[in-house]
Amino acid sequence: MAIGTSLPELASSIAAVRKGEHDIAFGNVLGSNLFNTLAVVGIAGAIKPMSVDAVVLQRDWSLMMGLTLVLFVMGFGLWGRKGQITRTTASACWWSMWRTWRIWVLPC
Repeated sequence: MAIGTSLPELASSIAAVRKGEHDIAFGNVLGSNLFNTLAVVGIAGAIKPMSVDAVVLQRDWSLMMGLTLVLFVMGFGLWGRKGQITRTTASACWWSMWRTWRIWVLPC
């Protein structure tokens, strides 16, 4: 099911990038993630309520909000060029996100 819902988004993002419309690709990724997080999980929870451990909810929510804030700051242009996310900045963001997740979820 995940492939069926993600392939149209991937195709439209690739088409937008090929046409040089990076804003559409960025908005597509951000919008689809928000929709999947809020609507799909919300509808599933409305149909059959489920219990979620408070530790998991706190950890995942904190990480998601932190990464959303970092993405906003990067896109807004508070570091470097306004409105552009460079490969270096994106790589640094991805590495820090992965490292944070690794420390929180899989402590050694």
